[in-house]
Amino acid sequence: MENGQVKKKFLDSNYAYFLIGFTIGMLILIIYGTYKTNKDSKSKNNNDSAAIRKVVLPEIPDSLNFAGEPVPMYNFEVKERIEREFLVNTYWYASTILALKRANRWFPVIEPILRKYNIPDDFKYVPVVESNLTNAASSAGAIGYWQFTKDVARKFGLEVNNQVDERYNVKKSTEAACKYFIAADSEFNNWTLAAAAFNMGSNGLKDQLEKQKAKNYYNHVLSDETSRYIPRIIAMKEILTHPEEYGYYLKHDELYMPLKTFDVEVNSSVKNWADFAFSQGINYKILKFYNPWLRDTFLKNKRNKTYTIEIPEKGSIKIVKEE
Repeated sequence: MENGQVKKKFLDSNYAYFLIGFTIGMLILIIYGTYKTNKDSKSKNNNDSAAIRKVVLPEIPDSLNFAGEPVPMYNFEVKERIEREFLVNTYWYASTILALKRANRWFPVIEPILRKYNIPDDFKYVPVVESNLTNAASSAGAIGYWQFTKDVARKFGLEVNNQVDERYNVKKSTEAACKYFIAADSEFNNWTLAAAAFNMGSNGLKDQLEKQKAKNYYNHVLSDETSRYIPRIIAMKEILTHPEEYGYYLKHDELYMPLKTFDVEVNSSVKNWADFAFSQGINYKILKFYNPWLRDTFLKNKRNKTYTIEIPEKGSIKIVKEE
């Protein structure tokens, strides 16, 4: 009787161990199966994602021009320079997206000024390349959308001092750029060379023309910056003109809208621009945003020069409320 009970307990314990072992084994199989399925699925997703991210060479038109002057794409070296700029600017996503957004705001400002001076429309892409349509400041002291140095800015009619710097004024600096292009085209009788001169300086370009005994921009050995300058303008012209062909699908409401303003003329000194701003129903920050060429908090204006201040139209912006 006692031995039978022991035997029964022994069998019961073996059965329990079997059940435990079987359960653990099944759990291991389930866990392994789940892991392998997830791994295979992840691998498949990665392969699919890689297929989606497939990088291709941007399509480059066979025929290109700048300001109506043809680009010699039959020359392999020129073609490779052009290709480089299409690659860089097509896949430099953030910069190119910002250029597209800003162009919607600033091209309507720049285009009529170019027309006023009979400058080819393609020159509107120059400030895209120079500053990506921002009031940038370079280490060399070039400032604004068109990147004028102080001396060149003054030469072409811009006021530059501690209180007023018209290099930051898009309209004024565009007019100065037009005057530069007219002078350069008159000297070189070629719009492509006029644009190159804007980058490296007319005197520097003239010196290279004489030394290298060549008249065509594409036949010159120039600095890396100037060699890339015209191809970069051409690439940005094509990408911004046909953005969807290069993978950019921005909705209209995602672009920066033109600024709605009216002009207020000032022909006397201003003790404090913040007080002036409040008198116009805005604050100093808004005044500076629309008039970044005002470089100090006051204006002496000893000669009673007339300045045009841009003020946002009522209702066109919402000003942050003071606490």
